[in-house]
Amino acid sequence: MPPQSEPSPFTPQIVRGLSDKLYEKRKAAALEVERLIRDALTTSDHTRISAILRTLIDDFAYSSLPNARNGGLIALAAAAIALGIADLSRHLDAIVPPILSCFSDQDSRVRYYACESMYNVAKVARGDILKHFNEIFDALSKLSSDAEPSVKNGAELLDRLMKDIVSERAVYWAPTQLEEGPESLRKAAEQPTSPTVGSPSANPVQPAVPPLPGTVPLLPGMKPNQFNLPRFIPLLAERIHTLAPFTRTFLVQWISVLDSVPDLELIAYLPDFLDGLFNYLSDPNIDVRVATLNVLAEFLKEIRDVVETQRSRGALKIRGKVTKPSNGRTHRRAWSDAGPPPPYSVGGIHDDDMNEKASVKSLTISSGPEPVESPIVSNDDQIPAAHDTGREDAKMASDLSEKPRNEAVDGSQPYVPGLSVVLDIGRMTEILIPHLMSTDEETQATALRWINEFIILAREVMLPYTPMLLNAILPSSAHSVNAIRNVAVETNSNLYKLILDLPTSSLPSGESQVPVDAAQGGPRAITVTPPSEETTYATPASHNNGAQLDSIDLHATVDTLTLQFQDEREETRVAALEWLLMLHKKAPRRVLNSDDATFQALLRTLSDSSEEVVKRDLQLLAQVSQHSDDEYFSRFMVNLLSLFSTDRRLLETRGSLIIRQLCLSLNPERMYRTFAEILEREEDLEFASTMIQNLNFILITAPELADLRRRLKNLDSRDGILLFTALYRSWCHNAVAVFSLCLLAQAYEHASALLTLFADLEITVNLLIQIDKLVQLLESPVFTYLRLQLLEPDRYPHLFKCLYGILMLLPQSSAFATLRNRLNSVSSMVFMFSGGAGMSAGLPASTVSDSSPRGSVSALGNRTGSRPKAGEASPPPQVRWNELLQQFRSVQARHERSRRLGGRGSLPSLDRSGNSKRRVRSSRADEINGGDDSSSLPHLSAGHGSGDHSRTMNPTITRERSGSFASSSGGRYSRVGSGNPGGSPGRSSSESSRVVRKTTAPGFGVRRAQ
Repeated sequence: MPPQSEPSPFTPQIVRGLSDKLYEKRKAAALEVERLIRDALTTSDHTRISAILRTLIDDFAYSSLPNARNGGLIALAAAAIALGIADLSRHLDAIVPPILSCFSDQDSRVRYYACESMYNVAKVARGDILKHFNEIFDALSKLSSDAEPSVKNGAELLDRLMKDIVSERAVYWAPTQLEEGPESLRKAAEQPTSPTVGSPSANPVQPAVPPLPGTVPLLPGMKPNQFNLPRFIPLLAERIHTLAPFTRTFLVQWISVLDSVPDLELIAYLPDFLDGLFNYLSDPNIDVRVATLNVLAEFLKEIRDVVETQRSRGALKIRGKVTKPSNGRTHRRAWSDAGPPPPYSVGGIHDDDMNEKASVKSLTISSGPEPVESPIVSNDDQIPAAHDTGREDAKMASDLSEKPRNEAVDGSQPYVPGLSVVLDIGRMTEILIPHLMSTDEETQATALRWINEFIILAREVMLPYTPMLLNAILPSSAHSVNAIRNVAVETNSNLYKLILDLPTSSLPSGESQVPVDAAQGGPRAITVTPPSEETTYATPASHNNGAQLDSIDLHATVDTLTLQFQDEREETRVAALEWLLMLHKKAPRRVLNSDDATFQALLRTLSDSSEEVVKRDLQLLAQVSQHSDDEYFSRFMVNLLSLFSTDRRLLETRGSLIIRQLCLSLNPERMYRTFAEILEREEDLEFASTMIQNLNFILITAPELADLRRRLKNLDSRDGILLFTALYRSWCHNAVAVFSLCLLAQAYEHASALLTLFADLEITVNLLIQIDKLVQLLESPVFTYLRLQLLEPDRYPHLFKCLYGILMLLPQSSAFATLRNRLNSVSSMVFMFSGGAGMSAGLPASTVSDSSPRGSVSALGNRTGSRPKAGEASPPPQVRWNELLQQFRSVQARHERSRRLGGRGSLPSLDRSGNSKRRVRSSRADEINGGDDSSSLPHLSAGHGSGDHSRTMNPTITRERSGSFASSSGGRYSRVGSGNPGGSPGRSSSESSRVVRKTTAPGFGVRRAQ
């Protein structure tokens, strides 16, 4: 016999009324249902109440007819009102799910009545509705974007009511029962889902949506009729990534409300939804952006307040990165396995740890499955509880009294907001770093402000993130938007000062980084490892000055800074070099070496277009050299010369700047000696000559080399002789340079001997240009002493010979006229000391050198003076002038062979047909006597000087029938004749047919006579 169905608790009139399409009839039927439940309550007939509710759910709320569903929703709300707060909690698990299922109904009217029904149920249930808060919140977040205005209005009413209930029933959660073991956790998890006697749960209701994050289990210490963030935060963290603007506004409003409740301490869970909030800053809807900015500003202010409060109480609790345990698991990961991490540390300190509160303990790494946390240092006798015991809400007090709170609260001080919060600054920093490089300006500026605040508040926690922060901050320091640029510059400055203030680590490179143990009396240190390794720690109240440079991954930091060299903005490159300067100064043996890629990048940076970048680069290279051995210094000089050799444009445009800047930081004598040793063996003779030419010009003109010039003038000392000899052997690559060196060293007799060898050299355009420049330098303040020595021809007879020799080499140009005028101005002095014998030649008498007066140059080339008296130190060793002359001949012969084989550098002449041809002079005699026409004499031609010098001066050559050099005066040409040694022009028609040189500015060129 088939089982008989239970009779319906409703009359046919009530059934028809609940399914009627008219609202008034459905309402009247719902009132009848309310009356039935009240009657059952009077007789305490809970079985009848359960039957009524089961009929409403099965036959109406889940009906396929929209009107029936509407009637069922109204009837459920009426039933909740009839049950009242005392009895509703027993049946709430049966009433709420069918209402929730109607929130997603296709019919807008059903969705509206679902909001209305839930509003009435929640208004009666109050705190008990919080058992289903996650489901209601999730449904409301979807309805906030509903297209039907009536539905949105209904959802807003329910939303406001839920906010009021949450504000009333919000309490803190402290992990007081974590020590009770898995059994307690299992029982707590079963609490919200245990069936109620007499409830309709025998016919379970299928959920409308899948289980939501955080719904189960309840963590130890939680109560189902209280709002607890640990159960809600997982849902918020999932929903925060929505794209709907209305839903985003809904979420931001809820976050603002929850943050305004002091007991909740939402700030402890900020990392769970911080990323979503920053994504909202780029939302197209301005309302979403403004609301999010306000919430983020409030959070940042709250973080600042929490840190200041904890620091003032001596219990600063910040979570950051340190070395992970041996099993590879981190503390944060261990918490996530058991549930959300607790925002408080109340009850998390064992009694045996409390005995050691007074000592500052460093974080130690445990070999067990979990890292060991150090006790939180507090200036108070007891860490206060995180709940306000003076709350006057009687109902809340009664609820809390049902289960004793943590025993540590007894006798504690009044609740202080934020005192027990653990701020996960490390995790928030990881979230913010990608936003530092956001393309949205508002997002980037806000992230920079947060990072800047973290650097100020949690100094040591930010150290491990230095490489990642620099990668984002430095490019922003040159941003086109002033607001972003200003905050980026400030952030970079604060981070720079933070690293600068760190004590330099005593650990050598490669040694394992172990924190200082408190038992050894050392300060607390945070040992930092790669970003994937993290755990939790607490810091003392004062700023942690124990953190050392070991807290930073220097290798990653240097790599990050090196990458900034490729940034197109000058400010970024300069800032990166300043960072490297500071880091190298603090850890010179760990930051840079000559073998790594960074050193090569620094060398390449010398070609940077910015002069400021080049100066910083040179300063860093010099600093590295100062902390290195001789081998490194030599390698650096070799690499620098190699760079100049491969990049001639760099040598032309920045060569002088680079060498002068290095001379400011390094020992100039050491630099020039090393350059000389390298260039003496240089196989590329053209480069060697050009480099020596540049070095010589810098030596003569640079203020940074004044001391070096002063030492070269002192050939009476051993150091001066060694320096002069070292430079001379390399300077032989350039004839004018070695002659200038002799003038600097006042070795005038040897300089005059060099001039006699110039006749054997090929007089190229480059050589004449250098002589022209030398004449100009002779008029500079550097050679003031030399010009004054012209007033003492008896002491410096060979000086006149040197200058007249230069005059004879020069074509008649502006330089020729300048030098001639200078010599003419002292011709009377020459006449006076020579007794008239040398006046015709304009030179001091040849016999002057035989007397070797005080201060003149001896026959070997040295300056001579009075003999030392008895008891005085013996004179320094003499310079081997003959060997130096032989070195000059040998090097110049190599250059001559190179020019012949390479077909460059020789001076072409023009034959009578106008064709260019080259000739090789066999000897000096061939040049003077062997030629019978103009083709036997060399003349100047364009294009045979080196790069920049050929562009500096370009005198025009006019060739006539016979070859000679003359200067123009008033549009006429005059000859440099042996019979006019004083330099006055002697014009004759028989000599006007020779090759003449006509000076034009600014360069050399070849011109046929008209």
